[in-house]
Amino acid sequence: MSTIASTPGLLRVLVSSVAARLPLPMLGIGLLVHAEHLTGSFAAAGVVAAAYAVATGIGGPLLGRLVDRRGQTAVLLAGAVASAALLGAIALLPAGTALGPLVALASGVGITAPPVGACARALLPGLVEDAETARMAYALDATAVELTFVFGPPLALGLGAATSTGTALAAAGAILLAGTAVFAAEPASRRWRPDETQRPRGGSLTAPGIRTLVLALVAVGVVFGAAEVGVAAAAETLHGTALAGPLLALWGVGSLVGGVLATRLGGGTDSAAGLTFVLAALAAGHLALAAAAGSLAALALTLLAAGTAIAPAYASVYAMVERLAPAGTVTEAFAWLSTAAAIGTAVGAAGAGPLAEAMGPVAAFVLAGGAGAVATIMTALRTSTLAPRPVVVVPVPA
Repeated sequence: MSTIASTPGLLRVLVSSVAARLPLPMLGIGLLVHAEHLTGSFAAAGVVAAAYAVATGIGGPLLGRLVDRRGQTAVLLAGAVASAALLGAIALLPAGTALGPLVALASGVGITAPPVGACARALLPGLVEDAETARMAYALDATAVELTFVFGPPLALGLGAATSTGTALAAAGAILLAGTAVFAAEPASRRWRPDETQRPRGGSLTAPGIRTLVLALVAVGVVFGAAEVGVAAAAETLHGTALAGPLLALWGVGSLVGGVLATRLGGGTDSAAGLTFVLAALAAGHLALAAAAGSLAALALTLLAAGTAIAPAYASVYAMVERLAPAGTVTEAFAWLSTAAAIGTAVGAAGAGPLAEAMGPVAAFVLAGGAGAVATIMTALRTSTLAPRPVVVVPVPA
């Protein structure tokens, strides 16, 4: 931590990027609540929220690839302006608006959302002196991002309750625009230039190691989606759904604790064996939720413990990207990881819902633990793809 604290440029990048990312967790719940207010239907609102999520998953890698070709500044600012304008347009829609325009506008927000997280992570190696400090920076980033998920949704709901759901969306757009502008104004972001090396035609996914990380994060996303459903179902069974929020907050606190510990211990690992170990801990912790589902106290403590593996798992994955991604595709690779986790979360929630309804929360937690096991086994079987690329030494003629 002392090395990171002594690097002002790094701290400014992390702080400004987290501020720019704060609105993103606000948008999912904000669009859902606003769409329900306009249409009077939670089913229609769910379609709008899903359209936004899918569009974000598509837009992230596309904008990441564009950053890898054109640099960060113009892409980030254009995306932020477009997203903020579209959110303002949604905020102004009258009650009774048809579903089609809502879906189109929400999809536009997702497609144009600036990939600040991917851009920030692409900058980190250039702001530190060695690989160990880079791992610490990735761990700190993964930890700090948890704050956006802790504060973002309550902020959106609080603004919506105090003013209106449209005002909450407009405010999220304003924060997104201002935060992205501050990040894009950072000297490190403005100086960053794409690698001019010949890029592979298929982008970052041509690298086997990046494909391994993407597949692993899809499975990790399933863990999160299934666990969220399981927590909601368990809370309803035990003492009412109102307890789901505090329980999920404890889960996030566990991730914060794990991230802080990983940062203090040097940022975790960037080896295949280390990642496999962290994923095994993630799987075991979330499978243990099945045994704790019948007791509120046991569930709370187990969620806190299970969460401690989340930030270290992300930090380990992020630390591998720079050496695994083909030249000129690093930002796109980071964006693909975000997309993978989002897809997995959606799949996990969709799969756990029917399981929890038919068999209770234990089934959802078993799905979460099983998905973690899949991530662990797959990473272990594909260890060779995560090995550092060999350095080719060209002999100098005598």
